[in-house]
Amino acid sequence: LLHADAGDGPALEFAIGTGRVAIPLSERGVPVAGIELCPPMVERLRTKVDEATIPVIVGDMATTVAPGEFTLVYLVFNGISNLLTQPEQVQCFHNAARHLRPGGRFVIELFIPALRQLPPGQDATVFHVEPGYIGLDTYDVLNQQLVSHHVRHDDGGQARVWRSPHRYIWPAELDLMAQLAGFELESRHADWSNGEFTSESNQHVSVYGLSFLENHL
Repeated sequence: LLHADAGDGPALEFAIGTGRVAIPLSERGVPVAGIELCPPMVERLRTKVDEATIPVIVGDMATTVAPGEFTLVYLVFNGISNLLTQPEQVQCFHNAARHLRPGGRFVIELFIPALRQLPPGQDATVFHVEPGYIGLDTYDVLNQQLVSHHVRHDDGGQARVWRSPHRYIWPAELDLMAQLAGFELESRHADWSNGEFTSESNQHVSVYGLSFLENHL
């Protein structure tokens, strides 16, 4: 999907991380650059490819500007929810538009918050269980925040906990953010295989097209 959306132009990945997506996309012939806030992530990426192959700017994806213009900007694996305020998330859309050529696309992969699973008086849901691992989300519905708790444990009772905070976004709110930055929704599917997006979907892949030259205003 990303290869097709990039067309004959270069792509920019927000929160490129260690290159899990960027490297195979580059190997398909798409020139890829990235923006990444965490230097250790970039260091890990550099053990796989050099700067000439995938250039990366260290900075915040909501405000940092990479050189050049792109036909595709993409942000996967719930990355936009790591921006913890609505203004920052809106800024992220504007920053994507700033980098795109006319007619370019912004692709976002994002989860749907499981609020329907919360009975009255409960503020946590379990999202995954497997041997040695439990994942749960705790919700602050007043402030539209959640914290994901990842618990890894062994048979001896030792456990390690890693937590990540998020600001969850409903699809309708995401679409409004897009409109504020000059985008129009082109498509929305439940997964990368173009599954139908329904009221039961727990995530979505949304493709936005740049509808006016926000980056030239």
